[in-house]
Amino acid sequence: MNTRPLSRLRRAAALIAGLAVASVALSGCLYAMIPEQSARPAGEKEPDTEGVAADLLPYYSQKLDWTECGTGFECTDVTAPLDWENPGSGEIQLAVVRHRAEGTAVGSLLTNPGGPGASGVDLVLSSLGYAVGPALVENYDVIGFDPRGVGGSTAVTCYDDAEMDDYLYGIPEAQRGSAEWEQELLDGHRAFAEACDANSDGILPYITTVNAARDMDLIRAVLGDKQLNYLGYSYGTFLGATYAQLYPEKAGRLVLDGAIDPAVPGLEVGATQALGFESALRAYMQNCLDSGNCPFSGSVDEAMADLGALLASADRTPLENGDGRLMGADALMTAIIAALYSQDSWDYLTQALEEALQGDPTTAFVLADFYNGRENGTYIDNSSEAFRAYNCVDYPVEDDPAAEAAITAKIAEGAPTIAPYWTGPDPCEVWPYPPTGTRGEIAAEGAGPIVVVGTTNDPATPYEWSESLANQLEEGVLITRVGEGHTGYNKGNTCVDDAVEGFLLDDVVPEDGLRCE
Repeated sequence: MNTRPLSRLRRAAALIAGLAVASVALSGCLYAMIPEQSARPAGEKEPDTEGVAADLLPYYSQKLDWTECGTGFECTDVTAPLDWENPGSGEIQLAVVRHRAEGTAVGSLLTNPGGPGASGVDLVLSSLGYAVGPALVENYDVIGFDPRGVGGSTAVTCYDDAEMDDYLYGIPEAQRGSAEWEQELLDGHRAFAEACDANSDGILPYITTVNAARDMDLIRAVLGDKQLNYLGYSYGTFLGATYAQLYPEKAGRLVLDGAIDPAVPGLEVGATQALGFESALRAYMQNCLDSGNCPFSGSVDEAMADLGALLASADRTPLENGDGRLMGADALMTAIIAALYSQDSWDYLTQALEEALQGDPTTAFVLADFYNGRENGTYIDNSSEAFRAYNCVDYPVEDDPAAEAAITAKIAEGAPTIAPYWTGPDPCEVWPYPPTGTRGEIAAEGAGPIVVVGTTNDPATPYEWSESLANQLEEGVLITRVGEGHTGYNKGNTCVDDAVEGFLLDDVVPEDGLRCE
């Protein structure tokens, strides 16, 4: 459910993730892998093919073969064009899971947990009640899907487990901030990018949010829905807004929670997130000091200074874990950021910092490993790899030394604890394919009301982005959750939940500017 820092970030902070790799199958003849058409099972709706171009019709009319994949869940694969601009050039597979409505279905509700790179299939299969509230489970066929490049879909593949460990947790030999350090990191990014290109069967140029939005329309259509109902979190708001821009007439009830501002350049995105995490860290520290069970003491400023000293110490002398791994300052910062996504994780952060002050990184590694999708020495998903693939093609590389210097100064002033472990060489500078995405406002003219939910001290997608996106959308409606943590729906705030569910279930548009304390 997480949005990662998007540009000009050092490798640990740039690898925040939300929570069976398939290879691209380039067909020898047009549509060779699209399932053969036959009678549809009882209860399955006919696909929506109205207005579909002839060269896309075989995709939009395909029959889905659903199989049970857990109690109450069905899974299938949807075949999509590798290149939407040239549908005959090859196909990819999109992994989809469905949990049928427990009552009378309003229709299908597609969900996306963020990232980019988080698995929507895993979210729905393992955490249905976290993805959506009980009222939506009762009244919607809840759909999770892995976007192209992600998880069980045709996936970006880069490194094996040992190589990923070195890339995500390795400690640079050169002194932080030196020219040698910059070059060492850039060489690491280049090697990673080359491995992604070599191991991903030619899909990297096509891993874009625009293509993922087109895939989402295909999923809508083959499910038999005339319009898309959608709940997108974090990066999923950008995906949903992009869909509404491309297909305004097909946009049904869309809720975008924890919004990304599509008009903000990559450099500014990174700076805003750094300040957001610093603010969340200060809120955590105040709570910790007030609890009477905090490893720090004094004022918030004094405690933050002591935390900065702990990070600097780990940078000089990494902490040794029981499994032999070393935790440097970058990985320790990853652990801290992981815990700031939800106030429910603050106790774990306190434990991690208390141990780290004693030279023990055990709990900090638990947090960092969760953040990076690592369990028992194995990476259970490809979220880090897909994250890089999307952002390096979606975001134009910014080559403006003056702007970069101004952003670095802004981060240093506004996020002094985080700043030393945030900036660094942009990994997208050495990505093997040029970016095709642009940054600009999204109005989605003709799409109808779209609900945007923003949380006032959201560290990953700061509240100002939700305000901005709601203002950009022709019929944007803003709901404000006053509080801590990332995203606002299904977090225990009845005011937010009632407004979102009233819209998705009954098409009752919330009052614009609704503020939920």
